Amino acid sequence: MFFAKQIAAAELKLSKPIVRVGNLKSVRTFCDVPDAVKAYWIMISKCKPGEVYNIGGNRTMTIGEALDILISFSEVKPEIKVDPELFRPSDVTLQIPCIDKFRNETGWEPVIPLEQTLEDVLNYWRFELKRSPWKALTVEK
Repeated sequence: MFFAKQIAAAELKLSKPIVRVGNLKSVRTFCDVPDAVKAYWIMISKCKPGEVYNIGGNRTMTIGEALDILISFSEVKPEIKVDPELFRPSDVTLQIPCIDKFRNETGWEPVIPLEQTLEDVLNYWRFELKRSPWKALTVEK
């Protein structure tokens, strides 16, 4: 997540304490990668081939709310700066998968809390930027 990289760079004084953002009102449902991988393994092990299943998290929020959680893990309280270049040309503002079919057939539920996922991503960028500070200079869109 680009936000975590910007926060980590600000913490390490590799950049100003500013987080550039696009549309913070888009709604997403988040799922940690290990939860998703477990779901895929269950799917290929237990589900009927050719059936369609949605895999996703069970926590829905705006991108802005996710950013607020990330910032809560930091001593730095960055300025939030809306950057028109970070808006997607065609932004699907509501992405919420219905995982009921998969959950009902397999009993699978995501178990990793979103807060843990976000903190893990922030810690990843803290480590990466300490190891290779030049990575803070790369701009992602």
